[in-house]
Amino acid sequence: MKVDGGPGVRTALVEVAGSAAAAEAAGYDGVFVPETIHDPFVVLTLAAQATTTVELGTKVAIAFARSPMALAYTANDIHELSKGRLVLGLGTQVRAHILRRFSMPWDRPAARMREYALALRAIWDSWNNDTDLNFQGEFFTHTLMNPLFRPEANRFGRPEIMLAGVGPRMIEVAGEVADRFAAHSFTSPDYLAEVVRPALARGALAADRDPDDIEIAVTAYIATGNNDEEIEAAAEAMRRQIAFYGSTPSYTPILAHHGLEGLHKPLLAGSRRGEWAEMARSIDDDALETFTVVGPPESIAPELIRRWGNLADRVSFYYLGPGKVDWSPIVAELQAS
Repeated sequence: MKVDGGPGVRTALVEVAGSAAAAEAAGYDGVFVPETIHDPFVVLTLAAQATTTVELGTKVAIAFARSPMALAYTANDIHELSKGRLVLGLGTQVRAHILRRFSMPWDRPAARMREYALALRAIWDSWNNDTDLNFQGEFFTHTLMNPLFRPEANRFGRPEIMLAGVGPRMIEVAGEVADRFAAHSFTSPDYLAEVVRPALARGALAADRDPDDIEIAVTAYIATGNNDEEIEAAAEAMRRQIAFYGSTPSYTPILAHHGLEGLHKPLLAGSRRGEWAEMARSIDDDALETFTVVGPPESIAPELIRRWGNLADRVSFYYLGPGKVDWSPIVAELQAS
């Protein structure tokens, strides 16, 4: 199993290069960054200049906040700068963020994402093969590419595209058009096995592809620490995280898959009142351990292998605890599995 690391969500930009170089030196296979308070492509540009071997990617960038053409240029440049190490991870975000934060269109997100990935490929193929650009879709049209604006063929080809999804239709789109799939962090092994992988297979087979060719990446919630107090503090942080996602309507199907759909309405009401501490108390031990690996550091790798070893190709860690955990033996054990 491959293991990915990277700068934390709130890592300052001046610290990104050091964080990425440290991840590479520690033996991680990839450095992946989310889109939260920084532009992820600025972060990756800094990481690309500080590393030489790790894969670099977004997990994920918000596709619908950008036009395919604008993103094609950005991704092409970082792919060249990093000598072919970019993995372009894309997600939709939820409707409210696209409409109210980014002020961009939102309709039929699965169909729009499918076309978005195809548009990117058409643009890159035009540049790399020196052919006319003629992409005409329902949502996006790209038919103008003057020589002044055409990059030279990228000597490393095009980046791989990784799509994220929660619902079956979006996952099917990933199976149809993506090189990789990124499971949402709020995903259990059961949901991956019983919902995600069958949907990926349906999409792949519909496009005459082998489902096994699609690499699957998961993010594992982990509550660990160097003593019982640190483990309990980390578990409490994950209860809050689960409560946050459980309050979001888009993730209700994951709760329902585990018979936990009754949590959603109280959590949603609590979120609207800002009662985050009270919401966390509604996540009992069973719900916590459905989504989270809880235990001392030496127990983490064996449990991750048990949960994800036959389901995913690569894993990253989601850890919010106060302890300074030595992740290197965990990484080595996973990579050897």
